[in-house]
Amino acid sequence: MNSNYQGNVKVLGFTTLAFFITFVVWFNMAPFMTTLKNQFGLTNDEVALLLVANVTLTIPARVLIGMLVDRFGPRRVYASLLIILSIPCFAFALANSFTQLMISRMLLAVIGAGFVVGIRLVSEWFPPKNVGFAEGIYGGWGNFGSAAAAMTLPTLAVLFGGDNGWRYAVALTGLICLVYGFIFMRLVKDTPKGKAFKRPKKSGALEVTSYKGMIGLMFMGIPIFGILAFQTYRLWSLDFISMSVSVIIYLSLIALFVYNLLKIWNVNKDHLKEGVPEKDKYPFKQVAILNFAYFCTFGSELAVVSMLPQFFEETFALGIAQAGLIAGSFAFMNLMSRPSGGWFSDKFGRKKTLMIFMIGLAIGYAGMALIGSSWPLWVAVVLTMCCSFFVQAGEGAVYAMVPLVKKRVTGQVSGMVGAFGNVGAVTFLTVFSMVSPTAFFIMIGLSAVVCFFCMFFLEEPEKEAAVQEEEDANKKVVSL
Repeated sequence: MNSNYQGNVKVLGFTTLAFFITFVVWFNMAPFMTTLKNQFGLTNDEVALLLVANVTLTIPARVLIGMLVDRFGPRRVYASLLIILSIPCFAFALANSFTQLMISRMLLAVIGAGFVVGIRLVSEWFPPKNVGFAEGIYGGWGNFGSAAAAMTLPTLAVLFGGDNGWRYAVALTGLICLVYGFIFMRLVKDTPKGKAFKRPKKSGALEVTSYKGMIGLMFMGIPIFGILAFQTYRLWSLDFISMSVSVIIYLSLIALFVYNLLKIWNVNKDHLKEGVPEKDKYPFKQVAILNFAYFCTFGSELAVVSMLPQFFEETFALGIAQAGLIAGSFAFMNLMSRPSGGWFSDKFGRKKTLMIFMIGLAIGYAGMALIGSSWPLWVAVVLTMCCSFFVQAGEGAVYAMVPLVKKRVTGQVSGMVGAFGNVGAVTFLTVFSMVSPTAFFIMIGLSAVVCFFCMFFLEEPEKEAAVQEEEDANKKVVSL
C-alpha cells in the first residue's frame, strides 16, 4: 500500500456505506407505493406526483452539494447531509396526508446528491492509477442501496406488523441515517495525513480556465433549468399546483438562471482577464462530454429500471413478481459492472475504455429493441444483463475520469455530471411516455452513438494525473 494513502481502504468502506444509506433512504418509498395508495386513497396522478417529487430536487441539489464539497470538505458535507435529511425521512414516516407525503419526498430528493460527495472524498484517498477502481466500488456498491431497500424494507414492515409497519420501516432508515451521520463525522477525514485539501479560489460557480469554457458552462445550465421548468409543467398539468403558482415558479427559475450566469461571470472574469497559468488550465470540453456520457449511461439506467418490469410483464405475460425480479437484476449488476468499468479505465486508458463501453451500450440497446414475445425468455434476460453491464461499466468509466479533470473542483464537476444523469433519466422517461418500448430503446442507442463520436474530442487526463502523482512523490520524499 502506498504510505501516502494509508487507511484508504477503511475510508472507502465508510464512504461507500454512507452512499449506500443515502440510497436506501432515497428509495424507501418505492416498496410501499401500493400500501400508500390504499392507505391514503391516492389516485394514479398523485402516485405519479410522489415519484416526480422524489427526483426533481436531486438535479439542482447535486450541483449545489458539489460546490459545498469543494468549499467545506466532504466529511462535513456528507455528515451534515445524513443528519439533516433524516428529519424529512421521519416526517414521511409520520405523514397523515398527501400534502405531507409530497413535501417530505421533495426534501428527501436532496439526499440523492450524497453520491457526489463521496466522489471527491474517494479521489483524495487513492492515487490516479487506482482511483477508477475505487470510485467504481464506491458507486456500484453504494448504488446497491436502492435494491437493498426493495428487498429488505417490505420484510421489516411485516415484522413490525399492522397497518403502520411501513412507517416503522421507513423511520428505521431515518434513524440509521441520523446515527451514521455522527459516526461518519467522527471517523472520516477529508484527506490522508499530511495532504492538503485543495479548494477553488472562489465559490458559487465552477472555475473554468478559458472564455470558451465559460460560455460552455453557461450553456450547460439550460438543460438543468429546462428540466425543472418541465417538471413544474407536469405538476400543473396534474392539478397539483395552480397556474399562478406555476408562473411564480417559472419566473423564479428564470431569475435563478440569470443569477447563475452572473455568478459564473463574477467567479471567472478576474483570473481569465489576468491569464491562467498553463499548469492550471483544463479543457471544459472534458466536463461537457462527461455530462453527456452520464446522461446516456446513468440516465438510461434509471429510465430502464423504471419501465423494465412492465416491459417484461407485457411482452412475456409474466407475473408481477417474476418481472420485478428480472428488472431488479438490471440494477443488481452494479455490484460487478461499475467497479469493472473503473478497473478497465485504470488499466487500459480512460478515453479508450469509455468509448468501448459506449459502443457496447449502443449495441445492447439496439438488441433490446428487437426483443419480442417470440424470443426465448432466457435469451432476452441474458441480452438485458449484457446491456446492463455496458451501461453501468460506462458509469464507472465516467467517474474514473471525473476526479482527473481538475482536483480542486472535483466536487463541482462531479455534481454537474451527476445532475446530467438525472436530466437524462427524466428525458428518457418522458420519451418513453410517448413512444413504444422499441422506439425507446432505439432512441437511447442512438444517443449513445452520438456520444461515442463526441468522445473523439475527449482528452486522456494525463496532465492532471501527472500533477497528482508528482505531488504524491514530493510528499513521500519530504516524509522520508
